[in-house]
Amino acid sequence: MTHMTTQLATFAGGCFWCMVKPFDEQPGIISVRSGYTGGSVKDPTYQQVKSGESGHYEAVQITFDPELFPYEKLVTLYWQQIDPTDDGGQFIDRGSQYRTAIFYHNEEQKQVAEVSKVKMEQEGPFKDPIVTQVLEASTFYEAEEEHQKFYKKNPEKYKQEQEESGRKDFITSHWE
Repeated sequence: MTHMTTQLATFAGGCFWCMVKPFDEQPGIISVRSGYTGGSVKDPTYQQVKSGESGHYEAVQITFDPELFPYEKLVTLYWQQIDPTDDGGQFIDRGSQYRTAIFYHNEEQKQVAEVSKVKMEQEGPFKDPIVTQVLEASTFYEAEEEHQKFYKKNPEKYKQEQEESGRKDFITSHWE
């Protein structure tokens, strides 16, 4: 019997509701949890983070099997979910809690993320500079249960959020 080794990947890409589904349905992804990271408030609530006062990013933390879904592939998929040129939030969601960042969990992830960012600046579909930060992972606080797998629990609201926020059109125009 082979021993499965898992790793964590943490990404901030604006509203975390929209960041779960793209990763959740991939082979080798064990779990995708919505939560908060990068701020100063211990055990923040959704209200505290949404207010922008906690310093946290809305983020997703992914547990994955790197043999089935390598970290490089996760980072590539991440870039295709966001506008990495916007430092004021993502799409309709404005504020520091909606900024983009790749939070690395080890030196290898840091290098992969930084190389990928340079490649995105040089070869990606964006004219403006890439402002997504590559930051060391810190404590990740899981969001309240109603925010987990939101796309499955509230499919209509999820679809509406994707369309009204401008995220869906942006992704289509840059990547499809």
